[in-house]
Amino acid sequence: MSQLNPKQQEAMLYVSGPLLVLAGAGSGKTSVITRKIAYLIEECNMPAERITAVTFTNKAAREMKARVSKLLPSEKTRGLTVSTFHQFGLQFLRYELIHTPLKGNFSIMDSDDSKRLLMELMMRDNLSGAESRELVGKAIKMISDWKNDLIEPDKAMETLDDPEDMIFATLYALYERNLRAYNAVDFDDLIVLPTKILRENRELRDKWQNRIRYLLVDEYQDTNTAQYEMIKYLVGPQGRFTVVGDDDQSIYAWRGAKPENMALLKEDFPKLKIVMLEQNYRSTTRILTSANAVITNNEHLFEKKLWSDKGQGEKIRIINCRNDDDESERVAKEIVTHKLRFGNEWEQYAVLYRSNFQARMLEAQLRQLQVPYKLSGGQSFFARSEIKDIMGYLRLILNPEDDSAFLRIINTPKRGMGPATLEKLGLFSQEHSISLLASCTHAGLAHVLPSKAYGTIKEFGEFIEHYTRELDQHPDPVPIVRQMIDETGYIDFVRSDAKTPQQEKTVSIILICSTLVFNR
Repeated sequence: MSQLNPKQQEAMLYVSGPLLVLAGAGSGKTSVITRKIAYLIEECNMPAERITAVTFTNKAAREMKARVSKLLPSEKTRGLTVSTFHQFGLQFLRYELIHTPLKGNFSIMDSDDSKRLLMELMMRDNLSGAESRELVGKAIKMISDWKNDLIEPDKAMETLDDPEDMIFATLYALYERNLRAYNAVDFDDLIVLPTKILRENRELRDKWQNRIRYLLVDEYQDTNTAQYEMIKYLVGPQGRFTVVGDDDQSIYAWRGAKPENMALLKEDFPKLKIVMLEQNYRSTTRILTSANAVITNNEHLFEKKLWSDKGQGEKIRIINCRNDDDESERVAKEIVTHKLRFGNEWEQYAVLYRSNFQARMLEAQLRQLQVPYKLSGGQSFFARSEIKDIMGYLRLILNPEDDSAFLRIINTPKRGMGPATLEKLGLFSQEHSISLLASCTHAGLAHVLPSKAYGTIKEFGEFIEHYTRELDQHPDPVPIVRQMIDETGYIDFVRSDAKTPQQEKTVSIILICSTLVFNR
């Protein structure tokens, strides 16, 4: 407690009812959450397994866990849940599988898989623009918004004003039907399905409210409707929770976040206590004064003023530039000039930009001035679609039960397997309680699919089974993997989409690297 200021201490000590901590930027909110967990365990004698803390990113969850582990010995934190919303939802679905429409080895479709499924559904129904990324993106966004607002497909029509958008409601129903047939969920389902189960099952709701005696939520301003409802059902009428957030830091409205959820807390929990953390530990007074001037223009749910004891600080310079090229040149020359004047190291400089496309021009200027740099962020090697495709083949070979990998590669490259065929395959798989791959070579499938589709599906199943045996028998997997990739026709498939010779070269490098990754 000695390391917390009076407001932080107040937030940490209050455990008798619902609490909203309005934490301005840099006000030490993570310290409040982690020390409150320690306080609940040490001083309130609450078992760690009865405490759950949720946040939005894996990085934030890891940091929270690390800080708690520094405050308490490991035996006292055994059973403590610190996770993202989606991790929590996934564990919930596994615990309560009997209450879901899923079977045990259900798959999680990532955004690429969802887009691919929607595109196939649109092509099957001969919808114009089925190959338009913009149209598919719009469909994904609308379906995600409906899910996060807990709107079922049959009710989605009622939310639309534009008749041309009616097709998206129809797609929503088809999309959900195919997900269930594939025994799959998307990322939204990891929140939406548990919320619906808690809403509809009073006995299960009571069970989880007894299981979680105290709930802590970080970045509460970024919760959407489904997450807000999930929190309500988990804490129950007693409201044993602390939520920490700041409506001025909400930046995810485009993906369904609703900072007004903070105001709803007061309506749903009349005894809500509010504590404001306004002391900033990161910035000087001048920066905070400028930030407050900008924030003044926001539509506030709660009024607060950030302050600092770090002194006035240097003046802020605002530079007007003619265009993007001029801006990049100015930034690069400012860095070089400052380094020469003060004798600093290159690693002491950083440039922040809003969007990734802005990095290209800045990189060109830094190269011209021979300034060494490291670009943070960007696309991960394993996030590239080519790598995910190849790894999908390898995942299925190593684990024939991996339905998610099966769905990714069954039509990559194209094999003429439409959504209707895959839906029948998925239903057959569920009826016989076997994986999608095992269904491909099951004799009974011939009575479900047309002969041509059955032949293609069976050939694919035998192809995977062949390479499963080959890789099991050979000590060096790399040549076998390369042979498999070549036989799939994947290299020609990807190269046909390459726009330039450089992209073709990049594709070759990626495919070679993927086999080396497998070998490791």
